[in-house]
Amino acid sequence: MAHLRVLLACLLLLASGAGAVPVGASESGSANGPHPAFASVVANPLAENDRGEYVALSVTSDANLSTYTLDDGEERLQLPAVNATGTVVLTRRPAAVRRSCNRTVVAVSLPRLSNSGERLRLRRDGETVASLAYENAPEAEVYVDGKWRPVGATDYPVAGGGSGEARGFLLPDAPAAAVAPIEQADERVLLAGYTLTSRRVTETLLQAHDRGVRVRVLVEGGPVGGTTSEQAARLDQLTAAGIDVRVVDGPATRYRYHHAKYVVADDRATVLTENWKPSGVGGASSRGWGATVADETVVSRLAATFIGDFTYRAATPWRQFREGETFTSEPPASGSFRSRTEPASLNYESVSLLTAPDNAETAVVRRIERAESSVRVLQVSVGGVDQSLVAATVEAARRGVEVRILLSSAWYVEEENQRVVDRLNRIAEREELSLTARLARPRGYEKVHAKGVVVDETVVLGSMNWNDNAARENREVLLALSGGEVPGYYRDAFDRDWQASGDGGERPMGLVAVLGALAVGCLLAARRLQFE
Repeated sequence: MAHLRVLLACLLLLASGAGAVPVGASESGSANGPHPAFASVVANPLAENDRGEYVALSVTSDANLSTYTLDDGEERLQLPAVNATGTVVLTRRPAAVRRSCNRTVVAVSLPRLSNSGERLRLRRDGETVASLAYENAPEAEVYVDGKWRPVGATDYPVAGGGSGEARGFLLPDAPAAAVAPIEQADERVLLAGYTLTSRRVTETLLQAHDRGVRVRVLVEGGPVGGTTSEQAARLDQLTAAGIDVRVVDGPATRYRYHHAKYVVADDRATVLTENWKPSGVGGASSRGWGATVADETVVSRLAATFIGDFTYRAATPWRQFREGETFTSEPPASGSFRSRTEPASLNYESVSLLTAPDNAETAVVRRIERAESSVRVLQVSVGGVDQSLVAATVEAARRGVEVRILLSSAWYVEEENQRVVDRLNRIAEREELSLTARLARPRGYEKVHAKGVVVDETVVLGSMNWNDNAARENREVLLALSGGEVPGYYRDAFDRDWQASGDGGERPMGLVAVLGALAVGCLLAARRLQFE
């Protein structure tokens, strides 16, 4: 098992189209001309005694490695004569590394890499031609482009598509729209989620399987608060029927949480802000946004993202994972809300698929930075005024853009959100900005759980909460749709919820007061609900 874990260290070096991780950065972050450059370092692999340490160099066609030395200030290594270009991996354990790499792997007496930090230098004729410094190497992470990343983490670019038609819908108004693509599938269903407890979704997956559709399901193995007995029962049903169900868990995980919420059904992709549970896609509680598109580029990339996560070493078959596991209990949501907004087929001019931690934060910030007229934010909560997405939104207001921010008033985030609302409104008043923040006062739903923003004529929706952990540590998936009828659909939906919330400055009472007496017992539930 230890050797298996060692192999993870080399996965970052695999280059296969859009999913490949770029390499070739020295400490300066620039190419070194004809000289080799530091590409990446693994200093703290999972295996015992740090077996599997490596240094990867980016080598040009003109470089002769035998004329270079590598040192860490204590030991010096004369590099061997290697007839190779591209990425060259230097390691003490070539046999283990070579099994999973299509790069040149070279056995050398590599200086021992300290977990606390090193400064590595590549020298030629006594002159330093490249250097790399790191500190506090996390376990099973690789240092590349000046930062630590989980070994094997993807680096997908934004996948952009052209014009088309989307099926837009809101929750709890239109729960049928979330499962319709599964009901209509003929060939494949790839369902990804944080949790899965919905009876309707489970039955729809089983029916698809019975029709001969190839169904695969991937969920988080360690959700906040634990896996519920209801979810265990649903996954047992799917597995017993022969559906391949896997959970993301264990020391080889690339992300803090698999928090994405989407399904690829044949040639369509549905991206959601809500979980596959009664309170989410079941229409029994949460305000959420969703959209289905059939853009070939987006669907292909999302399917590839699913397969990459589903086949990675951290994805464990459910039957194997559940052995010895204990499960928690959580009463399902049972609210009933009448539909106020029908699903709609809407044209758009362009569509993009965003993923975290790969590109979503940067992409959304850039869209907000380009805002000219309005920004409307609907979130469960945000990571504070200084969080990058929120900060970009405030800066937009400083440029004269009209900004509205609507946050959840659910009991488990009310206090925190009230502080954020108060601070944002103070900033707006002090600087005379066209910025207003409110707590939602639900009408036609129980609580806000959506994660969306409408920037001018672009809507972005998906699983990513506006905080650093979600943007930088989790697997998240979002859709950005621009132009045409789509942005107006979600903008109008936002405006209705905004108007229903009045000034949003007063704290909703009633439920909060009742639950206050149960605060200690509800801490775990609060943590679970706030994150989902």
